[in-house]
Amino acid sequence: MTDAVADPISSARGQAQLTTADGIPLKTALAIAQSKARRRAFLLVLPLLAFVLITFVAPIGQMLYRSVHNPAFSDNAPALAVWFEANPTGTEPDEAAYEALVSDLRAMRENKTQGVAGTRINYDLAGSRSLFTSTARKSAKMEPPFKEAVLDADEDWADPQLWQVMRTASSAYTANFYLAALDRTRDENGNIVRVNENRRLYVGNFIKTMLLSALITGCCLVLGYPIAHLLATLPLRHSNLLMIFVLLPFWTSLLVRTTSWIVLLQSQGVVNDTLVAVGVVADESRIQMIYNQTGTIVAMVHILLPFMVLPLYSVMRPINPSYVRAARSLGATSWTAFRRIYVPQTVPGMGAGGLLVFILAVGYYITPALVGGASGQLISNFIAFHMQKSLNWSLAAALAALLLACILLLYWLYDRLIGIDNLKLG
Repeated sequence: MTDAVADPISSARGQAQLTTADGIPLKTALAIAQSKARRRAFLLVLPLLAFVLITFVAPIGQMLYRSVHNPAFSDNAPALAVWFEANPTGTEPDEAAYEALVSDLRAMRENKTQGVAGTRINYDLAGSRSLFTSTARKSAKMEPPFKEAVLDADEDWADPQLWQVMRTASSAYTANFYLAALDRTRDENGNIVRVNENRRLYVGNFIKTMLLSALITGCCLVLGYPIAHLLATLPLRHSNLLMIFVLLPFWTSLLVRTTSWIVLLQSQGVVNDTLVAVGVVADESRIQMIYNQTGTIVAMVHILLPFMVLPLYSVMRPINPSYVRAARSLGATSWTAFRRIYVPQTVPGMGAGGLLVFILAVGYYITPALVGGASGQLISNFIAFHMQKSLNWSLAAALAALLLACILLLYWLYDRLIGIDNLKLG
């Protein structure tokens, strides 16, 4: 009897759907409202999204594309590209190969692109640009047999290494720039080998960049932790005054701060003059603190220190001091209470500050260029050199891509050890 009465009641409730004043079911009306809210939110963030895509994502994508794409030779040597495609690696260049070479050199001379093609080969084999330009000038007078004519013009065309480089460059897409960034190259048989010892520049500099950046981060942590702790424990009126001194470097030009360290650290600078005046060092034994790694470390620690202090301060300020007092009341020493109660609560700030300082350190090139000299320069200085001086943008892009991969690896390690959700920047 009870079930018979309950069924009509539940059926009536199911038929009486809630509707809006316009007669639209409430569920449908809520879905429409949520859809409008999502569209409105998307339109609000659309300008920022477009800005990020245009100024951040697109340049990174272009950099990654340029690191594997360089058509400077392949576009100007189509006949050679056909010969390389028809003949496997290791095939000795025959008369047809030299005929294709002469044909391409004549077209390059007519289009005035022999320098462009030669520069592309010169990236992998030094001295190739002059070889292309000089032979292109003589190509119009060359007659069959072309092999003899080309070798009479310059015997360097018989070098198997040159033909292997042209083979790899005959395709617009290549991984050779990443090989060069890792101090590797291809021999005449196409095998990957290490470059000569006097040309191994990048791997060692990558390691030096990471070690120096880690050292700079450690110095900033050692110096910044007590500063942040002092700012967090002082009364607000005093900590705000001291915070001005922490933020003061942000109000000074980076170039001014860097050049001021040159004045302070040079052999006849303020620091050495003071040490000589107080008798710590002799006048003829002044300490060399500039144009080396010491100058790079000192200047960059000073510049990046605020980036460590601010995340630490933002984490330390909310910590309740009663936690440490409770640990002391339970018998813990000051050091034990600090180590086991206070420090674990500041780990997110240490991680955020360390991550921020390390990322900024590996990408700095102005300060190392001015105060670092040859031994204090980082991998970013090589990237700037290839972008501005050698114009080997593909190699610069490959170096930058490897540096980006190292940063992403650092993010992954931070997420595994501390967690991105615990990141505290302010």
